[in-house]
Amino acid sequence: MRYQSTRGGASVTLDEALRQGIAADGGLYLPESLPELTLSSGADSADIKVTAGTFLAPFFAGSDLEDSLDEIIAETFSFPLPVSALEVAAGRCDVLELYHGPTAAFKDIGAGFLAACLSRLEGDAEKPLTILVATSGDTGGAVAAAFDGRPGMRVVVLYPDGMVSARQAHQLTCWGDNVLSLAVDGTFDDCQAIVKSAMADRQLNDKHRFSSANSINIGRLLPQAIYYAHASVLHKMRTGTAPGFIIPTGNLGNAFACFLARETGMPIGKIILATNANRLIVDYLAGSAWEPRASIQTLASAMDVGNPSNMERLRHVGGDAEDLVGRIRAQSVTDAQIKSQIRRDYEELNLISCPHTATATYVWQHLDEEERLSHDWIVVATAHAAKFEQIVEPIIGERIALPSVLAAILKKPSHFVPIEASMAAFEAALEKQFD
Repeated sequence: MRYQSTRGGASVTLDEALRQGIAADGGLYLPESLPELTLSSGADSADIKVTAGTFLAPFFAGSDLEDSLDEIIAETFSFPLPVSALEVAAGRCDVLELYHGPTAAFKDIGAGFLAACLSRLEGDAEKPLTILVATSGDTGGAVAAAFDGRPGMRVVVLYPDGMVSARQAHQLTCWGDNVLSLAVDGTFDDCQAIVKSAMADRQLNDKHRFSSANSINIGRLLPQAIYYAHASVLHKMRTGTAPGFIIPTGNLGNAFACFLARETGMPIGKIILATNANRLIVDYLAGSAWEPRASIQTLASAMDVGNPSNMERLRHVGGDAEDLVGRIRAQSVTDAQIKSQIRRDYEELNLISCPHTATATYVWQHLDEEERLSHDWIVVATAHAAKFEQIVEPIIGERIALPSVLAAILKKPSHFVPIEASMAAFEAALEKQFD
């Protein structure tokens, strides 16, 4: 399997795509052609590791990691990813719970998988690889946890200072000496722009050997497609129906993973994206031009993205807006609607939802009645509500139990470096930490 840039550059192996993160021409890697997959509907499909092995095998063909694939899968999928039924009065809506990993967010799957791959490809303490990650909340903590203490690996986390929750900020800043946490005086888009500029700087790149752990790296997308494949196959096996998915999205990585799974033949019905007030995706699919905007700060902070990178992949595979209409939809949810939905989830659905998950349950409950009741739906729960206790607890009037993994992280000491949103400030912090 070869991988090519969305902008048409030369194809590379999976190993090269994983190392580089972003293509030399600034594009994002995708397989030259997508395999057509048929997963078993037998008893073995109940094990997500079996699903993962079948799904990933063609993507790893010819890779130096091919013989290690089973080990990588076992290391990645080491915690449950349950699908539970919501207590709805009519119709069927389940919740795909993706928050049971080491940092209580769905990013743990992609980050753990990428770390398992790169540590096998690299791991040279004399010539370390430097992983760059811009984060609006959960990504940086998951990546830092996944790479923390791994030989031959460095991590630089850039996050918008003051625009993530206190618990999220702690998860971004409590790791070992191989992790540099930068509190950027700006937005997520400023952080992402620094990462992209750094990776395009050949001299700086040669010195520090940059790679990316954002969803621009194909190593983040492939494992995320697996839980959509697995959930859809099990649902189809048990009910005879292909479920639709409603997915909270910011940078479009998680949502594109679902689209990718469907393109390979997985039994996935409709795909609806739930965004917050950052509605560029919504407006684009409604006919507006794709013109990146300044991000807006919202309660669903991990989705505060004004220029979603993975739209480049979605358009490459699915076409422009007129081609995507009917294949994927999007709806924006305001902060006021998020608050009311968190309360409604708690009171009516017996669900304690984080602000991001609440965008998905809001979209489901406000579907046209015929569409809501005539289709089976799976809403995606992307983070544990305890990460956003300052928002959720006053709304539901109850303390949220802290997951043990999160409690352990919050006991670690925090350390970070504040910087301006500039390449000069970034380079200075990098030189001081790692030179």
